[in-house]
Amino acid sequence: MIIGIALAILLVLLLCSVPVATSLVILALSLGLLFCDYPLYRAVGEITWSASTDFLLLSIPLFVMLGEILLRAGIAERTYNALNQWLSWLPGGLVQANIGTSALFAATSGSSVATAATITTVALPQGRRFNYSEKLFCGSIAAGGTLGILIPPSINLIVYGFLTNTSIPRLFLAGIVPGILLAILFMTCIAIACMVNPALSGGKQHFSWKTRLQGLFDLLPVLVIFIVVIGSIYTGVATPTESAALGVLASLLLAASYKAVNLRFFRLVFEGTMRTSAMIMLILIAANFLNFILDSIGLAAMLKDFVLNLGVSPLQTLLIVIALYVVLGFFVETLSLMVITVPIVAPVLVSLGYDPVWFGVVLILLIEMALITPPVGLNLYVVQGVRCGGAISDVMIGAAPFVVMIVIMIIMLIIFPEIALYCTKFIE
Repeated sequence: MIIGIALAILLVLLLCSVPVATSLVILALSLGLLFCDYPLYRAVGEITWSASTDFLLLSIPLFVMLGEILLRAGIAERTYNALNQWLSWLPGGLVQANIGTSALFAATSGSSVATAATITTVALPQGRRFNYSEKLFCGSIAAGGTLGILIPPSINLIVYGFLTNTSIPRLFLAGIVPGILLAILFMTCIAIACMVNPALSGGKQHFSWKTRLQGLFDLLPVLVIFIVVIGSIYTGVATPTESAALGVLASLLLAASYKAVNLRFFRLVFEGTMRTSAMIMLILIAANFLNFILDSIGLAAMLKDFVLNLGVSPLQTLLIVIALYVVLGFFVETLSLMVITVPIVAPVLVSLGYDPVWFGVVLILLIEMALITPPVGLNLYVVQGVRCGGAISDVMIGAAPFVVMIVIMIIMLIIFPEIALYCTKFIE
């Protein structure tokens, strides 16, 4: 009964377009008043303070700022042009560059939305100039943007680590190989589609070896940021939070070297950082309070016992959880989906013998799928918003093949979990 009432309250609030953080707080207060004799609402101050002062969460606004700096400094555009010079010979040309640039930008920005918005702004004028199929072109950007939450550093992996008390360095390592493999799957999908239907691909571009070699210098900033952020973690120089601060400092120095730093630059960077960080932190604080209420009224333990007593195998339980995330991903915003479900689902799967790091990677892939599936696929709307014209159904159709690639990646991880776990052995 408690579960039914909780779901009903949450669905009504979300359908009424109540902001997610507010919905979570209202749900928590309602459950506390209905199912507990103690005034649990009095803990809201302490819960808010403890959640907002966690040192690990300081990395979130820092990684958001890192992405904003790279965007405002024009580094993303330089990266796209350089990769276009090297990938233009592949079937799909510029579409392949969309995936390549998204993968590289993901290695410096932990945000899927920032990645999708940046690549759309840079790439779409080129796609229209060379007469590419706008469905596939925009769909590839929406899908490529999802790599931003899998390839480290990833804000969503940090949130998962915070919610489950899982090692962030291990999660970052676990995301590297699946992220690269998923990018390769995306590029393979594009190549096959363009070979089967050449009309999807636009005009060919030709670049001399001299131009390509010169373009390599524009890839150095992304490489430098990745080495600073990830290298500082695994050499023991910095914690994930400290590495984010080092990344911001390095990106500022790079922006200054491109003469992009001025008052307007700082205003745009700070505005973008505060807007995104405030949204994420408010949801996390509300989710933390909701998790406290769920534990206090015994709902989390009740759900765990229910699943464990179903009499199904661990694999069947995993498949049920995956199906649940696929369905919820159609209707619930991705960060909200994580913070609502992870504290309940993760302990159940871990108790069945699944590695929490491995499940973190699988979860991120499911979140990636939710980002490009209608009706609430956030990346679809981001690309459409920057696109400024045409039907959003074009973006949805163009992203559909990449959903299949994500499903294939999830199946590969279930069959071969070492794809995610192999690299983590180096820091055990």
